[in-house]
Amino acid sequence: MRGGGFFGRMPRNSVRKGGGVFSAAQINSSLFVFVILIIISSLLLLISGRDFVFGVKNAGLSVFSGIRNGIYEVSSFVSRSVLSIKELSNLRQEHADLLKQLDRFEELERSSAEIYQENIRLKEQLDFSRTLRYRRIPAQISGRDPNNLFSAIVINKGSYSGVKNDMTVVAWQNGTQALVGKVIQTGVFESLVMPVFDINSLVSCRFSVSRFEGIVEGQGNSDSSLIMRFVPRRARDEINIGDIVITSGMGGVFPSGINMGRVSGVNILEYETTLEVEVLPMIDFSRLEYVFIIEAENMETGRDTNDNSFTGIYND
Repeated sequence: MRGGGFFGRMPRNSVRKGGGVFSAAQINSSLFVFVILIIISSLLLLISGRDFVFGVKNAGLSVFSGIRNGIYEVSSFVSRSVLSIKELSNLRQEHADLLKQLDRFEELERSSAEIYQENIRLKEQLDFSRTLRYRRIPAQISGRDPNNLFSAIVINKGSYSGVKNDMTVVAWQNGTQALVGKVIQTGVFESLVMPVFDINSLVSCRFSVSRFEGIVEGQGNSDSSLIMRFVPRRARDEINIGDIVITSGMGGVFPSGINMGRVSGVNILEYETTLEVEVLPMIDFSRLEYVFIIEAENMETGRDTNDNSFTGIYND
């Protein structure tokens, strides 16, 4: 019977084997499973080998070593950064301390230089004091007259130290002694001195060489020259620029022979019978620091016409 039989006609994609019939899908599935089993077996064999174990271990060590090194580098960087910040803070503090020490050293250096200069000035004053033949009272300039009525100078010695009104005040400057002025007011611990440049100051003076006399007046300014008035006209030919003018001792206020200044100019007034002589003070009042107050009334006159220094006898 065509196309007949008990099972009928077999499909095209079926295979008859061993009395059974298998489809192509079943065959493909079996082959796939077989291949998977072979691969798994190969992997198991490979994993069970020593080389693979060592390879995995090495790979693990490499990975963990890299991680550990990374963590170490990060922690080291953080530690170094923290230490650098702390060290920078310490360096800033040390720098500030060093600057303070440098300021102190500079201040000490300035103080040392000032003390050195002060010692030099005091030594000069001491040497000058030893040459004075009058009772002398050393003093220091402590200020100026606050009322500015007389351009007065304030000194740090008063009646407690024996200072009296009308006492003569002299100073030593640049190797030369010269007149500063006279005491016009005394307190217990301070006194006022009217300087020779004061407009109210009048000092009887003479030329150290020609011996002509006159009255030296101040013009109220320490930077201006003094004016010597009532100098005889006939003295014109005997007065030269640079001649020294000294105190004459007339009037009994100032001792004789104290340097006043140097001639800086001569004015001839046609309508006057006397000369006006400009005298530049020997004392630079802008740098005056120390003075000596002397007692003129305790002197015994012993003039030397060629001597420009004090001639009184020291009486202490």
